Amino acid sequence: MIFITGPLYAGKKDYIREALRLSEEDFHEKAVWDVEELALTESPELLAEKLARYEIVIANEIGGGLVPVTPEEREKREAAGRLSCRLAGKAETVIRVCCGLPQLLKGDWP
Repeated sequence: MIFITGPLYAGKKDYIREALRLSEEDFHEKAVWDVEELALTESPELLAEKLARYEIVIANEIGGGLVPVTPEEREKREAAGRLSCRLAGKAETVIRVCCGLPQLLKGDWP
């Protein structure tokens, strides 16, 4: 599995589609994105196990910036971070994309 992370609107989907030369249809079959939204639905371990079945998993980084005021938002942020850690651990390749520029964190370039 390839795990792609980075800020919102940083070009994560465009980067991996171009790097793997995937059509829009192939991309939709092989990838899942915005997985940070699922972080509170079940434990990070179980969710990471399910998501690792995809060839490409994309998550937005939500841990930067101001600390959320409400306990619910802090819980969501922590759950998303724990999920990303689990996914990065399971992934063969981890890439962070910021401003459309990839940074290889683990594994080999696709």
